[in-house]
Amino acid sequence: MPISIEIVSPEKLLVSQSVDMVVIPGSEGDLGVLPEHSPMITLLRGGEVILYEGERVTSRYFVTGGFAEITGERVTVLADTAELSSALNHADGERQLQEANKALSEAEKVGQTDRLVALMENVQVAQAVVDVTAAAH
Repeated sequence: MPISIEIVSPEKLLVSQSVDMVVIPGSEGDLGVLPEHSPMITLLRGGEVILYEGERVTSRYFVTGGFAEITGERVTVLADTAELSSALNHADGERQLQEANKALSEAEKVGQTDRLVALMENVQVAQAVVDVTAAAH
């Protein structure tokens, strides 16, 4: 019995298919979803949504955040942005990580505490890009 997955970004519907298992980057850690999963809604962090048929990975999508609604029959990922993980570039990720860390350090130095949460999320997303693209090499 498969589970349906939809990955939606503000721009478009990226995926609508049935798979055996979905792994999503929940805010508290990766979450594996099989058919008949308990219903829940979870925030997403930057990372990969991984689709499985049997034990084989069929697709990987990178999301920068958002949330997922899970039922026993369906996973709906509403992503801030989403793209195929294979479209990511390691050098771009490294550059984004350096820029995000610099912006975070500067905000901390001048006491811009209202910006820290957003800047820390930027660092986390950039680090996730670096990690995903490093694993692909």
